[in-house]
Amino acid sequence: MSSLVYRTPTALPPTAGYSHSVIVPAGMRTIYISGQVPLDDNGRLVGEDDFKLQAEKVFENLGMALADAQAGFEHLVKIGMYLKDMNNLAVLREVRDRFIHQKTPPASTLVQVSAFFHPAILFEMDAIAVIDA
Repeated sequence: MSSLVYRTPTALPPTAGYSHSVIVPAGMRTIYISGQVPLDDNGRLVGEDDFKLQAEKVFENLGMALADAQAGFEHLVKIGMYLKDMNNLAVLREVRDRFIHQKTPPASTLVQVSAFFHPAILFEMDAIAVIDA
């Protein structure tokens, strides 16, 4: 994945664990991963009322989706993170930093939302990854 170019221009504000842009060369395959939520393989919620457990499960589920496409966290170029309460941001960053490669972090969006399809879900995340063709 050394052909990807992770950019954080000095003319833009400093980042906290993400890149402002990622340049993907021609000829790579793109993987779009739907929003992952803290449900286990039987559809049961993991970590009710525990944001950290939910965030860990979301990243684990994302890892499984990546692996199914023969990819890993190092292949991420863009992530979208959606949480119900911005007060959980520090915990989210701590969990994220255990999974995301800090030298080449993907571009990122973070949004607070009012609700998810299941009322006890506190966090959801989608992603885009690229791998060699």
